[in-house]
Amino acid sequence: MRFTKTNCNFIKLVFFVGFFISINSAKAQFNKNLDTIKLTAIIYNGDTISCTTISNIYIQCKLTFAQREALAKYNRLRNAVYVTYPYARKSGVILNELNKQLSVLTDKRSRKKCIKSKEKELKKEFTTPLTNLSIYQGKVLMKLINRETGNSCYEIIKEYQGGLAAGVYQTVAFFFNSSLKQAYEPKDEDIVIEKIVQEVQRMYGYPEIALNPSL
Repeated sequence: MRFTKTNCNFIKLVFFVGFFISINSAKAQFNKNLDTIKLTAIIYNGDTISCTTISNIYIQCKLTFAQREALAKYNRLRNAVYVTYPYARKSGVILNELNKQLSVLTDKRSRKKCIKSKEKELKKEFTTPLTNLSIYQGKVLMKLINRETGNSCYEIIKEYQGGLAAGVYQTVAFFFNSSLKQAYEPKDEDIVIEKIVQEVQRMYGYPEIALNPSL
């Protein structure tokens, strides 16, 4: 085919028109994408409703006097549990060991010797730290010992040292506005203590003594 000037001009025209059409088509597609906004939606009662998740909104206000008092009371209890639970737990472990040993001892002399040995172990481990506890922490400790052993401090003393010694210790505790006979009620009066104990167990990986007879 022989290209003349007229043919060349025609080809240029066709090329220009094609290029112009492709540009407009791309531009139209681009504008179409800009006109479309994708949203998350839910269908509620047959209606499609757009929805979105907004950032957290924090609302703060000043605590009332009663709220500040309640918070201080809780923090005091929480601190006391954190301080005394390791001692109560260790006491439970030692008393479990003692009961195992006593279960195979029959004569009175051997049993008394075994009890004295464990008593020395307890005194050696706890005398210094326990003397640094406050009266309030001491009350919490007695409740936790009950939790870990299933017996009140009065019952433990009576079992291993006799009723007279238990009576003397109970009289001393009375003067400090406390009682060696106080129970532990995890689902009632002591529910907050129980929740804090579980928090301590999760934090430090303590298994329940009652669920681990080997402890």
